[in-house]
Amino acid sequence: MFSTSSIINNLNEEEGLEYKKLCRLLKISKKADKDKLDIALRALEELEIINKNDANEYLNVQESNHLVAKIRCSSKGYCFAVRDNNKEDIYIKENLLNYAWNGDKVLVRIIKEGVRRRSPEGIVDCILERTNQILLAKVEIIKDEAYGIPIDDRILAKIRLPKEDEKYKYIPENKNIVKIEIDLFPIGQQEGIGHVIHELKLENNEKLDTDFVLSKSNINRIDKIQGPKPSLISQVPRLDLTNKNSYMFKSWNGENSPILPLFQIDRDKNNSYKLWVHTNAIAERLDLSSKKFLEQFIDRFESFPILNEWQNYLSEELCNASKFNVGQINEAISLCIDINSENEITNWSFQLTNIKCSLIVENKHIDALLTRKSNTRITSRILKPIKDYIDDLDKIIEISKVFRSEQLLNGKIEIPKPNNNIKSLEELLVHNPVDFSKEYLEPFDNNDIQTYISPLLHKANLIWFNHSSKYELKNASYISQELDYINVSEIIKNSELINSDIELNDNGTLTFHQLVQLCKEDNKKRILHKILINVIRENEVTLITKDVNNIESKKIISPWTLPSYDFTNLINQYNIYNMIVNGKRSKNSNGKIINIMDKNSWEQVNWSIYNSSILKNMDLIFNKSLIEKINEYKIKVRQFRTNMINLKQVRKAEKLIGNTYSGLIMTVQSYGFFVEIPELFVEGLVHVSTLSNDWYEYRSRQNLLIGRKSKKSYKLGDIIEIKIIKVDILKYQIDLELV
Repeated sequence: MFSTSSIINNLNEEEGLEYKKLCRLLKISKKADKDKLDIALRALEELEIINKNDANEYLNVQESNHLVAKIRCSSKGYCFAVRDNNKEDIYIKENLLNYAWNGDKVLVRIIKEGVRRRSPEGIVDCILERTNQILLAKVEIIKDEAYGIPIDDRILAKIRLPKEDEKYKYIPENKNIVKIEIDLFPIGQQEGIGHVIHELKLENNEKLDTDFVLSKSNINRIDKIQGPKPSLISQVPRLDLTNKNSYMFKSWNGENSPILPLFQIDRDKNNSYKLWVHTNAIAERLDLSSKKFLEQFIDRFESFPILNEWQNYLSEELCNASKFNVGQINEAISLCIDINSENEITNWSFQLTNIKCSLIVENKHIDALLTRKSNTRITSRILKPIKDYIDDLDKIIEISKVFRSEQLLNGKIEIPKPNNNIKSLEELLVHNPVDFSKEYLEPFDNNDIQTYISPLLHKANLIWFNHSSKYELKNASYISQELDYINVSEIIKNSELINSDIELNDNGTLTFHQLVQLCKEDNKKRILHKILINVIRENEVTLITKDVNNIESKKIISPWTLPSYDFTNLINQYNIYNMIVNGKRSKNSNGKIINIMDKNSWEQVNWSIYNSSILKNMDLIFNKSLIEKINEYKIKVRQFRTNMINLKQVRKAEKLIGNTYSGLIMTVQSYGFFVEIPELFVEGLVHVSTLSNDWYEYRSRQNLLIGRKSKKSYKLGDIIEIKIIKVDILKYQIDLELV
């Protein structure tokens, strides 16, 4: 089904588009759909978003006063239109939302400019895309009519239901929420209309947790991916490396988890090395050159763990065809990095290869390798079966540590993953070595071997951006942010986590690395980590063209090494494959053919390496609209992961109601303070209303609550005795009170 956004995306400001061609692009053939398109076109003309030229063709209005934004609402009813590129948010009053809901993509018109610290105010003129087609709700009877009341209090609406859906009336003891499909969104005086498609009775029923959290995160559950099917590997020359040892470092336990790359180390003369990164050749098995093919991915762009199993974005058939199995010959798309005796990179080259996996290195191996005594000749029971591979593994780990040191010198900080003792969450908390949405790193962990390949894959992805940018190729990338928008001194002042006799630099601030180093106590360090995680913005996938605005190359990552993980890796790997197979080559002045996949080859190339057909194909894949949809899906997946962790923690706390614990105050707000229960590694709220012995005043600058009469205070980092008194499954909330 087309959306308003898809209409606008198919039009431009220079060339008009006739009605019939627009219908073909939107895949509209039925009369009912054409009628809806006619209504949408007339409305867009009235709003002066599009117009017609003399040839009766549609085109977007030049210099429109409308801005594209996403609606973000709070539970308190405040709504803002959030724009790209960190531009100022626009405040939208509830009566000017025009039935836009939280998460909707809209066109906003500013009606009042911002002054001083006030945001500009605006009105929603057009809803481009609805983010919710399915709502989680409680069924309530209002004036003898059944309505669905969204459990997400950021959605300011109620949906009228048919009479027969009264049987799903909400009963608190059952926690029976329903999934509602929207038949008609509210417009004008017309109420929103929908119908119940499924009931979830969540009380003491953990089997429904996954469906509940998926629905709340607005993700469709896909039990079996239908296509795309793998095509045969093309008959092109490949470098045969099957006689070399290659290793997979793996912590993920799910059988259908993404296919991790292999690593190979070759020793050269003068104590130099070649480090190989072999990735499974998924892009080589797909035809990404057609729009019809790309449409198969429209509702899935990433694989993610659903507790102990994964929901993949690629078909099982395709993953199995590309899988690296021990002792089996596989095709790979590989990067060879030349490293000298000082562990410096001197050259690199991308190649198509045949490889063979020698060993899957597990957590038990890495722990045994790193804890063994250096002067002993005795090989442990765990290492004895792999003793022939130990030298290779030691060198790979050594190089990884060197690359990590570079990252830290370039300003990155390390923050460990949250503690966990809930078995069902283990797969969700395994380190993802190609998650570049975070501005911080996860430190090496002997219980998670994937932390050790993270610096290697970071370097491999950094290399592809450096290589492709020299040839002015498009990429889907992450741009590392400058963290100057975060006031480190303010964090220190508010949190009281560090001694006051610290020395600041000439600007009166500290670097993040210094800040973390100065926080010595474990409890305070965990609080500091939480503060930093909450204030550091997530990175989004960005479309990189030849114009990168002079951004330092070391700040841009173009991931390609894990194509079975997400669509971003897949299309970047497809770019590499195309460059190897279809890139134009020529001879230099000495008559030698230039290998355009070598590090400095671009210095000898003065021609476009892609012909017009390949460039057109690349424009189809690397376009702003597709990147935007990738980011939207990634936000949903992050919400799912956070919500699933929260729900399982609440489920555990539910079984411990009435128990008392010594807890650590992690956050202080005007309405109370959040306390971490160490035995559970979960947080609950002590609401200020339960502090009945005094009237407590919130002092934001000191980050504490203080009693007016008693002067009793509760501040960040305090250890207090608390009791679990109540949990709310639907809100992922744990209520505590002081003992």
